[in-house]
Amino acid sequence: MSIERSTQSYLKWPLITTGIGLGLSAWLGWATIGTMGGVVSFLIVGTMLAALEIALSFDNAIVNANKLEEMTPVWQRRFLTWGILIAVFGMRIVFPLAIVAVFAWINPLQAMQMALTDQEQYSEIMGHAHGPISAFGGTFLMMVALKFFIDEDKSIDWIAVLERRLRQWGAIRGFEIAFVLIIVVLIAQTIPDKDVGAFMSSAVMGLLVFTLVDGLGTYLDNVAGSTAKVGAKAGLGGFLYLEVLDASFSFDGVIGAFALTTNILLIAIGLGIGAMYVRSMTIMLVERGTLAEFRYLEHGAFYSIFALSVIMFLQSIVHVNELITGGIGMTLIGLAFYASIVHNKNEIS
Repeated sequence: MSIERSTQSYLKWPLITTGIGLGLSAWLGWATIGTMGGVVSFLIVGTMLAALEIALSFDNAIVNANKLEEMTPVWQRRFLTWGILIAVFGMRIVFPLAIVAVFAWINPLQAMQMALTDQEQYSEIMGHAHGPISAFGGTFLMMVALKFFIDEDKSIDWIAVLERRLRQWGAIRGFEIAFVLIIVVLIAQTIPDKDVGAFMSSAVMGLLVFTLVDGLGTYLDNVAGSTAKVGAKAGLGGFLYLEVLDASFSFDGVIGAFALTTNILLIAIGLGIGAMYVRSMTIMLVERGTLAEFRYLEHGAFYSIFALSVIMFLQSIVHVNELITGGIGMTLIGLAFYASIVHNKNEIS
């Protein structure tokens, strides 16, 4: 019974958010269309957006949990409070408006007005921004995945034949950077010449942001180790790393949401509901020590991240359905979960 009650406690706020969010979706449908059909339509789309966010971000929850385990309780609480506010309001509302403001050369208030009154043009601008966004997110996420696998100190392998070779490549300084740049150059050869500049600039910016955030985290860890200051270890650096990582995961969901609706408020509601479930999954993974119990679950998440990074690059060339993206991630994590269960049974026997 204690496990059941604990599970219910993890779902408390997500369920409250779901109730409020679906209520707002229904009200928004009535205010926008003025019919019961509009209410039902907005409720369905809001639910689909929440499910899309959960499917695309489950691997994000696993990676967040892995990083949070290294952080002090103070910075854990800050990420789970401030971080969720940034994730919901920053990435699901401010970020799309900022994109429109930059690409349309208008101020944020005009972007907000466009989002509310001219949703077709708003969606079109977001579509034009898809290429550069995919380049940034693909570069950042691929670096995240490669940093995990190309590590000489990594001691646990799931797909041993591949991962042992990747660990050996960790001795080659800058190998992961060279690998990502080769991918970027190859993709750039396949897109129209007019889009190459924006694509390359965004990819380089993704690489730069990863290097800066990762370097800052390493520096602060070293400072904490030498000074033993409480809250410094994996503090600000880890917080920034997780925020940028969450932003990179959110790119796909935010852009994909426009395939379901162009209503910016409904998108924010639906993705916000999903973000609360991801947050609760993160807390549950940390508090229950799930990553330690299922040794390959983390590997599945990083394979999923690598797959997502490849898909984001491919989306600069062709459209990839978000259901495929989410399905690949869930499949990889599911296989890793199953492999962990098999390993645990073999250990017992």
